[in-house]
Amino acid sequence: MDALGPYGFSVDVGAAGEPAEIERAGFRTLWVNGGRLDRLDRLLDVIESTEHAVVAPAIIPPDVYDPAAVTDLFRRAELAAPGRLLVGLGSPQRSRPLAAVHGYVDELDAATAPIPQRRRLLAAFGPKALDLARDRFAGAIGGLFTPAYTAAARQRLGADRTLAVGLYVVLDDDPAAARAAAREPLDFLATLPPYINSFRRQGFTDEDVATLSDALIDELVAWGEPDRVAAHARELRAAGADHVQLTVLGGPGRPSGPEAARLLATALSSPSTPAAPLPTTS
Repeated sequence: MDALGPYGFSVDVGAAGEPAEIERAGFRTLWVNGGRLDRLDRLLDVIESTEHAVVAPAIIPPDVYDPAAVTDLFRRAELAAPGRLLVGLGSPQRSRPLAAVHGYVDELDAATAPIPQRRRLLAAFGPKALDLARDRFAGAIGGLFTPAYTAAARQRLGADRTLAVGLYVVLDDDPAAARAAAREPLDFLATLPPYINSFRRQGFTDEDVATLSDALIDELVAWGEPDRVAAHARELRAAGADHVQLTVLGGPGRPSGPEAARLLATALSSPSTPAAPLPTTS
């Protein structure tokens, strides 16, 4: 899925003008994270406020939006801007979630105007979910992956499927402040079974997961100056990710939004250099 480009950026749908500014910074894919998706029309709003970028949710929760709502969204997006909406689907929070995804996709495929397989991705962390992403989607959306796990996911998906990997970013070179900012979203994610199981598969201990250890944060989150963040993102690409979704965690004194997008676009377009060692805790 070359239209995504190598790097994408998560946008705040509540900030007027932000998606257009981030598109102008050079990002070809704009992501709307699931927590921001209080209504599906948010995705149409981003499409309408920008010119060419692919717009993708990460993710649409199937427990909230049924197949009819998603196919109607896709129909309207195709009428307004053909080819610009990529559907990112999650798994329901219930027993046998992958069986439920199969049923959900059956309904998508049975629609009068179905969403083509090449225009949908599945959030996938483990082997069985990656198999489903390979068989019934254009590929997978992962997140909080090490380069080694990215390589394993690529091998499982195969070379002809898209692998998009989400990467949290903190533009702060103070170790304590950066790690504290990174722990804010991970405090919740580390309570969810798909993430817990993924962390364990990647070799993190139960103590790492329970405490969100410095080692876990440093492996899974890109923090520091823009050049260091760019080096981390390039490592994921080199390991097999087709696309890296950058989600910048802002805060007092830390760049976010369009400012962060411009800084990172410059760093990502510069010649790659080996990353410097992480700063030590102050």
